Amino acid sequence: MGYRFHVLGVPHTISTAAYSACAFTQKVVKLCRLLTERGHTVIHYGHAASDPVCTEHVTVTTDDDLFRSYGAHDWRRQGFPRYAFDDPVYTAFFAQTIAAIGARKRPGDFLLCTFGANHKPVADMHGDLIVCEPGIGYPGGGFAPFRVFESYAILHVYLGMAAVREMNNGMWYDVVIPNYYDLAEFEVSPEPEDYFLFLGRIGAGKGVNIALQTVEAIGGRLIVAGQGQLAPQQTLTDRPLADYVEVVGLVGPEERKRLLSRARATLTPSVFVEPFCGVHVESMLSGTPVITSDVGAFAEYNIHGTTGFRCRTFEHFTWAARNIGTIDRAACRRWAARNFSLERVGAMYDEYFYSVRNVYGGKGWYEPNPGRTDLDWLKKYPPGEGEA
Repeated sequence: MGYRFHVLGVPHTISTAAYSACAFTQKVVKLCRLLTERGHTVIHYGHAASDPVCTEHVTVTTDDDLFRSYGAHDWRRQGFPRYAFDDPVYTAFFAQTIAAIGARKRPGDFLLCTFGANHKPVADMHGDLIVCEPGIGYPGGGFAPFRVFESYAILHVYLGMAAVREMNNGMWYDVVIPNYYDLAEFEVSPEPEDYFLFLGRIGAGKGVNIALQTVEAIGGRLIVAGQGQLAPQQTLTDRPLADYVEVVGLVGPEERKRLLSRARATLTPSVFVEPFCGVHVESMLSGTPVITSDVGAFAEYNIHGTTGFRCRTFEHFTWAARNIGTIDRAACRRWAARNFSLERVGAMYDEYFYSVRNVYGGKGWYEPNPGRTDLDWLKKYPPGEGEA
């Protein structure tokens, strides 16, 4: 059975594959495709230049709106601007989207708020729709009655200690569904080149200083790719950064694919509770092992000793970097391909939206499903032998 979805784009970006540095934008692009290819009706609301796979694209913002908000901003070179609800592009997005949904909505439609509280003004005007946040990986939001989280780590953070103290039935429709990827967008190289990769926002939160120090300590080479500037970092010696670090800046999809597939390992030593960290899954999809922290989503998605290593101390990081060659690169690819593909995760979304729709058109939590043959939507497929 197909459903109707109103999918909101990110107001200050464009829903296109070229915005590869913005995880939220890419989730919108891929979610539209995932749902459309599974037979659902998908109406996307966003910038005029957006090109997601969908049933209908509705233009609600233009280049003029972006210019009034941010001037002649070069996102490819500078990354993404700061944004606020009173930016012209946001006020235009809210007004145009609210009106456009009003002209198109039908009873029983879903409204998918992909950007948390930044979409709440639209949801507040369409409370008659089934409002869902389809991929929570941010510290703000969580307002919708139906919530999908990117990991159990972020789900449990949202629920907090109150969920340990209090006994209630309020959590049945808070679920975990991981992010999803088109396997064709990644390549696997037979032999890695002699470099480690740091890919993402260049800042302390993502642990770029730990990546620098780790590679410096083992005498390796590091490529740093992402938005932002590499500020003076605390290193271990006075050795010039230029001796072992190459900063390539913000990269597009093709260069991103090449860098991921040819690295010895990708370093993601984040110093906060990562809700997901798409880079480490993208790395595994490229057949490249990962060296991560041991908190947040990493504990769920980086299989220690199989797809890489999880670390707690600097000595752990340096040992992992020296011994990363013991990780089977093919196993990395198999694990990620089996569990994070559009097809695999699409089945998880179908199961979830079916259960949510029963709240409005059936017996809710007690709705029977006589045709069910399995509960595989929560299954994780190990990286054993088989299709990759």
